[in-house]
Formats: sequence, structure tokens, C-alpha cells
Amino acid sequence: MRQTILVATIAAIGTIGAGSVSADTATMRVSHQLPPKHHVAQLVDEWAADIKAQSGGSMDVQIFGANQAYKPKENFPAVAKGQIEAALSVNFQWGGTIPVMNVTLMPYTFTDLDLLKKFPGSPVATFLEEKLEAKGVKNVAWLFTTNMSIYTSKDKPLIKPDDFQGVKIRGLNKLVDSGLRALGAAPSAMSGSQVYQALQTGVIDAGLTDVSAAFSRKYYEVQDYGTVSPLFSVFFHIYVNPDWWNGLDEGAQKAILDASAKAEKKAIQITQETASAAPDQLREKGMKVHIHSEAEQETFRGVMEPAFRKAFMEAAGADGEAILQMIQKM
Repeated sequence: MRQTILVATIAAIGTIGAGSVSADTATMRVSHQLPPKHHVAQLVDEWAADIKAQSGGSMDVQIFGANQAYKPKENFPAVAKGQIEAALSVNFQWGGTIPVMNVTLMPYTFTDLDLLKKFPGSPVATFLEEKLEAKGVKNVAWLFTTNMSIYTSKDKPLIKPDDFQGVKIRGLNKLVDSGLRALGAAPSAMSGSQVYQALQTGVIDAGLTDVSAAFSRKYYEVQDYGTVSPLFSVFFHIYVNPDWWNGLDEGAQKAILDASAKAEKKAIQITQETASAAPDQLREKGMKVHIHSEAEQETFRGVMEPAFRKAFMEAAGADGEAILQMIQKM
């Protein structure tokens, strides 16, 4: 009911375009799925405040987090259609629309921190931004959110590939799920906000998420074991409606881009801090946590990466080959 009221309120304001931006003030409503305690949600709040400060108060940024306005799959069309000015999505949520956006999910491949620091503004990021613009949205920020995942479970730890045989696990999309199936697991794709209840009710046996999200979403209440592993990298990215963007004056655009550049740098810092703290935080709550050794990581890569690569190339085609070559040159 609350979401219905919020969406109705947003709709009542009307669709947006260049003509709706006042010379004195401009409103940017931002929808996202993250709970308030998630470190990226807190960073987005800081980003919004920074935009207002840098614009001298001429930009009013309103945040609708935790699926208050739109669900994750609804954010992209809502922005593209001008129902809301901006949204925050996970890069892999575009997998069905822009398959090449899945490239950061290649198992045990795109997780080096130096590589991730170079990503915003890189030819790889520019390539993806062009794909986004072709679908009707303009990207303004890449917020690195994890290069460290955790497999969680209740009855037994998931440490070796054999441990995954027949395990019903939270999946992400067809490509990631191909790697999980190669382990012998049975993935079921769902958004992060659905996982806790699915674990609690036994719909799935095991979770898969960012290690810090496992703590912020309280997985320790319904799971006894966790295995931390650099499975893949994920970016939350902020994108806006192009017509609305083009209607802003240069000062407002600069305020957004400057705040975005600052947030991109801070995202790396706080993500590393939260990821480093999360295993001990989970242990303090009673979860038994194992951290994969380099040898264990290579074992998993050998099983998962070929299945993912095959599915990725089938979905992304020439774009997939092009972006993999760009990554090799970074």
C-alpha cells in the first residue's frame, strides 16, 4: 500500500522533460532498492546532500530507497519514460536488456582492486554508457559495491564444489546461474530484498550476496555458515532521464557530475572498509565464517568460469568479445 501511494504521488507530479525544470530549482527524485543501513544507500544520501550543496540549493534531490517508489525491475522503465528523474540499479539487473553489462560477473576474473579503481571513466565504462544511452537513460555514476561475495547456508558449510550438489541457492541471472549449476547447485534468481524471507521459509537453502549485505540484511539470523569468496564484482550505477538532464543548466549538471565523481572514489573506500569488517561482524552474531584461500578460489574458477564464459558470449556476441579485449588493456 505504501509503495502504491508513493508511486501515485510521483505520477501525480507528471512526466518530466526539459520544460519542467525551473530556472530557480530542479527536483531529482531517485529510486533504489537498498535498505537504509547498506553502505551504498548511505553513500547515495551523501551524494544527494553534496549535489544540493554544490548547486547552492538549486537542486532538490529526493531519495526513495528500499523499493518505496519502484521495484528493481521497474526502475529502468520508470526513468526512461520520465516517470521519475533518476534511479540506482545493479549493473547485472540489465543482463536481459544489455547482456554485456554482465561482464563484471565473470567468476573470479573481474575482482582486482586496481582494475576496479580504473573502471569509472575507462573505455569499458564508456562502452557500457553508450549501450545505456541507446536504451534511453544517461549514466552519471558508477558506485563500486563489492568484489567479495559470501555463500551462506544453514545445515552445512559450502566450501568445496562438492558441497553445492543439489543445494537450492539464491541465483542472480542466467549467466551467474550457469556457474552455480556447474557446481551442482540449483539456483533460483531473486532480488536481494526477497532473499531473507526465502531463506527463513526454506524456499532456498543457501544465500549468495555481497559479504557486507549479508550483515546489513541480517542473514546471520537464518543462516549458520558463510564462505567468503571473490566471486565477482558489482557496481550500483546512477542514471537519469536524458530529456530531464538536457533541460538542466550547466551549473546543475556540473553539481551532479562533481558529486558523482566524489561518490565514485568514496565508494571504493567504504566498500573495502565494510567488506573487511563484515566477516568479523558476522562471526560476532554467531555465524561460522570461512574465507576461501587462493587455491580454493582457483578450484572454483576452474569449475564456474567456462560455463559463465560460454553463456556470456552466447548472449553478448561481438560486444562480449570487444569488452573483454578492453578489459585486458586496462
